[in-house]
Amino acid sequence: MGTPYRRLLLKLSGGAIAGEDGSIFGAAAIDHIVAEILSVRSLGIEVAIVIGGGNVFRGRVSEDWNIERAEADNIGMLGTVINAVMLRAALTARAGQEVRVMSAVPIPSMAEPYIRLRADRHLGKGAIVILAGGNGQPYVTTDYPAVQRAIELRCDAVLAAKDGVDGVFTADPRLDPAARKYASLAFADVVRRDLRVMDQAAILLARDHGLPLHIFNFTLPGAMRRICEGEKVGTLVAPSARTVLAES
Repeated sequence: MGTPYRRLLLKLSGGAIAGEDGSIFGAAAIDHIVAEILSVRSLGIEVAIVIGGGNVFRGRVSEDWNIERAEADNIGMLGTVINAVMLRAALTARAGQEVRVMSAVPIPSMAEPYIRLRADRHLGKGAIVILAGGNGQPYVTTDYPAVQRAIELRCDAVLAAKDGVDGVFTADPRLDPAARKYASLAFADVVRRDLRVMDQAAILLARDHGLPLHIFNFTLPGAMRRICEGEKVGTLVAPSARTVLAES
């Protein structure tokens, strides 16, 4: 089966790389991430990655410690650099493939500066590009720079990985057993119903630029590849999508 995509951006949370025991890194989690990325890369799809830093530092800690929001976001951006370097090391060790880390926060001894045209060139030559440091500014979650970078790099879609939740639901399925999953969603309904798909600023940016979003359960082996092969996995939010509930 062919793939409808040429270039994708994968948005991972920092929690995706953490250990089940609460450790910052988990070997099984990292092995799973690497396998999923390489399975998509084997289809000939160019892959960019934005990873959060929540496993290193969570914003809610800043409130407990009375840390100013801008300072907390600076710490979080450094956390994304740590995760990006770890992911580069894991991908390189397991695949021997070229992997580039590019950071919006200058840290030249560990990562290249993020320059759009250079990132585009790396992707075009087949390298996996990990984009760290958010967009270099506080007061935004990593959702926003994920969409921003996807637009800048002309990605065909964003794959927004969720931990244990396969898509967008009418209510929190962990609290409401009657919650129904959406097979697809129109951007207008995401905004009108205030559905927690991603940070709302990121949703509006994706809507304004016609960028499709796939919201899916990353813990399911093979989910990324199935999406890339055109299967209906998770929830699709797209300009042409209608709001439709998944079949029970």
